Amino acid sequence: MRFKAVIFDMDGTLLDTLEDIALAMNHTLARHGLPLYPIAAYRHFVGSGASELTRRVLPPDTPETIRQHILADFLARYRETWNIHTRLYPGIPELLDLLIARGLHLAVLTNKPQEFAERCMAAYLAHWPFQLVLGLDGVTPPKPHPAGPQRIMSHLGLPATAFLYLGDTDVDMSTAREVGMFAVGVTWGFRPEAELVAAGANAIIHHPHEAASLLEAPLLPSEEANTPAPPQE
Repeated sequence: MRFKAVIFDMDGTLLDTLEDIALAMNHTLARHGLPLYPIAAYRHFVGSGASELTRRVLPPDTPETIRQHILADFLARYRETWNIHTRLYPGIPELLDLLIARGLHLAVLTNKPQEFAERCMAAYLAHWPFQLVLGLDGVTPPKPHPAGPQRIMSHLGLPATAFLYLGDTDVDMSTAREVGMFAVGVTWGFRPEAELVAAGANAIIHHPHEAASLLEAPLLPSEEANTPAPPQE
C-alpha cells in the first residue's frame, strides 16, 4: 500500500466537540457581560486553539489582559463540561478498526490543549492504539506550522508520502500540504467543502468509510524517487 500511517485532526474529524466548546465559551462570555453566539457560529471560531478562539469571540479592541483572563475562565469551565455532548462521529470506530486491521499507524495532531486532547483520547479513543497524540503542549507550535507533522514523521520513521492526513479545516489542509502529506478534507466536520478545496485538499470525503478507497492508491514512480527521509529528532 502507498500509505503506512494516518494522521487525524481531532475536533471536527474524530470527535464532534462543537457544542461543549460553544457552551463553555458562551458561559464565560455571559459571566463577563459579553454577547453570546449561536452554537453554529463556533464552526468558524474553532480550529486554531483556545487562545485564538478567545480572540475571535471578543471585540478586536479587547485589552490583552482581559483576553487572557477570559481565556483562563473558558479553560476552567471547559475542564468541567468538556464531555457532556462530545461524541465520536458515526463511522469513525469502523474506520479505525479497518486501519488497524490493515496495519496502519495512527496519530492525532490537534490544536486542542494537550490536557484536553489526552482526556478525549482516554474517554473516546482508548480502544485503538494511537502511536502519538500531539496537542498544544507548550513545545510544538500550533498548526499549520510543520513542526507537529514533522514530529510524527520522526516518531514513526516514515516519510511524508507515507501519510494520509484527515482534517476538516483549511488549517489542516495547509498543514498537510506544507510537509508533503496527502491532504484529505472531511465534510462531516465544522467547515464547508469549498474551504477544503480552496485550501488544496488532495481528496474530499463525505463519510469515514470513503477513506478506505484512498488506501489503495499506489505510490507513483516520480513520488517514490523523490521521497525524502523522515526528519531526525
